[in-house]
Amino acid sequence: MDRTEGTTPAEAAAEDAAQDAPAPKGEGKRRRRWIRRTALAVALVLLVPLLAVLTALRINYTGDPADGTRTRDRDALWLGHAWVDGRKKDADVTALARRLKDTGIRDLYVHSGPLEHDGTLPKSVYPRARWFIDAVHEKLPGVRVQAFLGDVLASEDSEGMLLNDADTRAAVVRSARQVLDTGYEGIHLDLEPMPSGDRDFLTLLDSLRRETRSRDAQLSVAAHQIDPLPALHTVFGLFTEHPKWWSQKFFGQVARRVDQIALMSYDTAQPLEGTYGGFVAQQTSLALEVTPPSTDLLMGLPFYYESNFTHWGHAETVPAAVRGVRLGLSRTDADRARFGVALYIDFAATEADWRAYKEDWVG
Repeated sequence: MDRTEGTTPAEAAAEDAAQDAPAPKGEGKRRRRWIRRTALAVALVLLVPLLAVLTALRINYTGDPADGTRTRDRDALWLGHAWVDGRKKDADVTALARRLKDTGIRDLYVHSGPLEHDGTLPKSVYPRARWFIDAVHEKLPGVRVQAFLGDVLASEDSEGMLLNDADTRAAVVRSARQVLDTGYEGIHLDLEPMPSGDRDFLTLLDSLRRETRSRDAQLSVAAHQIDPLPALHTVFGLFTEHPKWWSQKFFGQVARRVDQIALMSYDTAQPLEGTYGGFVAQQTSLALEVTPPSTDLLMGLPFYYESNFTHWGHAETVPAAVRGVRLGLSRTDADRARFGVALYIDFAATEADWRAYKEDWVG
């Protein structure tokens, strides 16, 4: 039954007026106080763990690197596509040789792709590769030139390469054979975003390793960062399609299948130099723990400037990265021989970046 049945108009009006009347004195103040306390509690729940992490990273940045934790002459430099598409000339190679003189750089990863989504690679995208390789051998004896090949991996909402397709993986191997025939001394593979634990990627690396070993060539990969907290890649995957981190186990599985693994230790969203350097120190230690002594471990240095949520230029600096690398190396495996840094990327680097690399790492 309707509870208003039998109610007179006057009684109904009085009831409505009572419902619309202001809250008793003090009730509104109590409600506002409750809202403020709830907001503060939520803020604390979110901020306290964040501040704890930032504090831990900043502490990780303290201390002095051990003596001798500098270049082992196994460093690498990522180069842009202009070196193999006809834009660069002899004078540019001469300038590059001058730049790299008396540094620890042994490998050049020159962008020679991208791969097509089906794994093929048109020869038309690297028409001047043979010229560049010969010029480097003349001007920089002992420095290797590797073909930097990459592509975007397909996801539910985007087109890209499908590694679970056997024909696609076979095409990637043929593309590797193709560039090695051109004269490249290695394959540097960068497929992103790569999920942690991807078995098809490991299968592809096994096939590529057989090909490069048969030619006495190098196989190297650009690797995602390692979980700063256990299983964080799983949690992150619940909220985004981009797998920001790999498990430490998967990083080790990849490292055992290649000659070089370059950890992309930038784009970390760290807000301060101290926390960024502490993050790099942690990443260096985590990677050293699972990279076999037979594999070159290279830690990426940010030779570029951006300022956004994922990469704060004032924080992700070369000096902070180098110090973090040296601290991680000092604490985990100070005598590690097959170790270096990889500089990303030549066309965005500043004089300050080069100076910091030479002074802080080369020594």
